[in-house]
Amino acid sequence: MIVKPSAEGVMASAAAAVKQRGPAPVHLWNPPFCGDLDLRIARDGTWFYQGTPIGRPEMVRLFSTILKREGGKYFLVTPVEKVGIEVDDAPFVAVDFESEGTGRDRRVTFVTQVGDTVTADPEHPLRVARAEDGEPSPYVLVRGGLEALIDRKSFYRLVEIGEHHEDWFGLWSGGAFFPMIPSADLPA
Repeated sequence: MIVKPSAEGVMASAAAAVKQRGPAPVHLWNPPFCGDLDLRIARDGTWFYQGTPIGRPEMVRLFSTILKREGGKYFLVTPVEKVGIEVDDAPFVAVDFESEGTGRDRRVTFVTQVGDTVTADPEHPLRVARAEDGEPSPYVLVRGGLEALIDRKSFYRLVEIGEHHEDWFGLWSGGAFFPMIPSADLPA
């Protein structure tokens, strides 16, 4: 008998597996693939189940703790099952940040829509992809190959504290410089 995965089943398994705060040790789990779940994370960070936004933040937070990326695909993973989900862009959205210090001593710590915090540093790099029209899409690595798209208001605030270094305009954080755009490409 083949059992189709359900959000309720994955949630029950996840709740049993994740007793501590924070992300589960999904890198240690390698259960069999059970199929795809009709779950999608939109570019704005909204989680949808069967086309309807998930309205319970606690459920979204729980799902976010068992999220794993393998080979460019996204899965919800528990010790006993692995189900595929769709992600439009990045699974998280950085909705705010705090900056401490200046220049090379600056530390920029982001918070995501699901409550994760991460400081941009060599292990959690910040990158800016540019579309063909030049529109920037900034990201910060949260954990295990999972990135957060930095929302527009936060990106504008980052630009305000950015600086030039070796022909690039970018940001210092955690002892590293993260280039955003060549200095020569900035308007005069």
